[in-house]
Amino acid sequence: MSSKIYVGNLPYSVTDSTLESNFSEFGNVTSAKVMMDRETGRSKGFGFVEMASAEVAQAAITALHGMSVDGRSIVVNLARPREERSGGSGGYSAGGYTSGNRQETGYGTGGYGGGRY
Repeated sequence: MSSKIYVGNLPYSVTDSTLESNFSEFGNVTSAKVMMDRETGRSKGFGFVEMASAEVAQAAITALHGMSVDGRSIVVNLARPREERSGGSGGYSAGGYTSGNRQETGYGTGGYGGGRY
């Protein structure tokens, strides 16, 4: 069993240190990270906490799931493995733009004239 915990529906006021201190009462916290938006620098409202052992992580999940923090009911459960993203940026791939997909129609490789007829 994993010891990495997902914490969701966090108030935007929660920081890495407050997240760590909330979980440290259940055992040793290896890391605590609130995910931040790159452009605004503001919290995205979720984070991850890594505990020293799976037993300690389960105790924290059981105790904190559904707890109210600044009026928001937080979601606490085991973190799922990160899914691989498919495709390149924007979902386009360069593969569709290569000349290898083009049928040769007898006009050569460009320029004027040349090639087969």
